[in-house]
Amino acid sequence: MAIESMTGFARKAGTSGAHAFAWEVRSVNGRGLDVRIRVPAGLESFSEAARKQFSAAFTRGTLHVSLAVTSEAAAARPRINQEALSALIEATARLELPDGIAPATLDGLLAIRGVVEVSEEGGDTLAELEGPVLAALTQTIAALSQARLAEGRALETIIARHLDTIARLTDEAEGHPGRSVEAIRARLAAQVAALLDTAAALEPQRLHQEAALLAVKADIREEIDRLHAHVAAARELLSEGGPIGRKLDFLAQEFGREASTLCAKAGDPALSRIGLDLRTVVDQLREQVQNVE
Repeated sequence: MAIESMTGFARKAGTSGAHAFAWEVRSVNGRGLDVRIRVPAGLESFSEAARKQFSAAFTRGTLHVSLAVTSEAAAARPRINQEALSALIEATARLELPDGIAPATLDGLLAIRGVVEVSEEGGDTLAELEGPVLAALTQTIAALSQARLAEGRALETIIARHLDTIARLTDEAEGHPGRSVEAIRARLAAQVAALLDTAAALEPQRLHQEAALLAVKADIREEIDRLHAHVAAARELLSEGGPIGRKLDFLAQEFGREASTLCAKAGDPALSRIGLDLRTVVDQLREQVQNVE
């Protein structure tokens, strides 16, 4: 299973009768799933449908979803109010008109307010749009998923390259001459000598404890073993795919902890430089894994 990025963009547009519409969604990083939707007034039912579908399709990311609808000017259609016209005809027929007053004509009656009503074609916007808009919503979600998958493939390549670098630097630290028994013994001897010079009255038992503590601090075997184990675990996660972003982020934190400890315990300038290089690549790794779903 491939990994997905949390970043992506998709847009799908269509028409239905006199209406044009477009779904648009922008996806960015998020700790969980946050779906934010804007739709025109009167079309709130599309918001609920979108929220359900996006929540079913994705597990992480902040999604900014919008639906835009525009309508062409509808043609005007006159409609005669037959009841009003009939009532007027009956009423005028009963009138006794003075001399010189002509009876009402049809055009005069039609000019009276309420006899002729003008309406626009179009009908119920929601009913007209429902099928096409929901179909476009499904297409938008599919397009966003493809965009996030494409970004995920690029992320996987970058993350794998960072893991290779971490593995190489860990191998360099493991095989560095500064880790040899002789080098550690020489550093310990110098540090013990410094202890004796600064604390001549130090008890032999205390001196032994201090020397043992220095020996433990000089050993980076555990850090190297854990770094190797974390690299193997991260590579296994990449091979499994799916929503692994949180797990990768946890491993990146562990990488950083081990690299910092290695720097602190190195006791050798060259080993310290390797530790600093490790910390740099681990920081780069963390930046990338925070984009993974």
